[in-house]
Amino acid sequence: MAETQPVRRTPVGLHEHAIDNLRFIRETMERAGSFTAVPGWGGVLMGLSALAGGWLAARQQTVEGWLAVWFGEGMLAMAIGVVAMARKAQQTNENLLSAPGRKFALSFAPPLAAGAVVTAALYRAGQTDSIPAVWLLAYGAGVMTGGAFSARVIPAMGACFMAVGALAAVTPPEWGNAFLMAGFGGLHVIFGAIIARRYGG
Repeated sequence: MAETQPVRRTPVGLHEHAIDNLRFIRETMERAGSFTAVPGWGGVLMGLSALAGGWLAARQQTVEGWLAVWFGEGMLAMAIGVVAMARKAQQTNENLLSAPGRKFALSFAPPLAAGAVVTAALYRAGQTDSIPAVWLLAYGAGVMTGGAFSARVIPAMGACFMAVGALAAVTPPEWGNAFLMAGFGGLHVIFGAIIARRYGG
């Protein structure tokens, strides 16, 4: 009778288990420490409202009228963003006041506040041509710093805003409104769609 040979099983290396465990722990910590309620479709709506606002602003006869339209658009976009963020947080059972949410807000707000102060100073000095570049650069900086606590695509969006702002700073002043539409309109639509597709809502 032929001898039966014991079946040899290749043991899985201990280091492979360790790598899998470390990968799981890292991904879990990233999810727990990141702010994922950045809205996708809300961003698209913000972009569409900016395109409409830019179209209306371009038809104003005075700087004050132009500023008023863009300030109104900014308030509308902010309201859209907050509502969309709250809805997405509710859908994903995420608390907007959690540690990642607070970090996102505290990192996002200071560049915007700085942009508002510089805007007031530029208006008083009669240098309103520089305002589009300031808005795009300040918003981009806020998105980049806040995005450090969110999905990887968010800092990339902030960098694109800063790039558009840099272009606005070195091109003819009459292009400023078009750059605002490209940034607050176009980039929000594009990145909002990407966020909605990859990360939901």
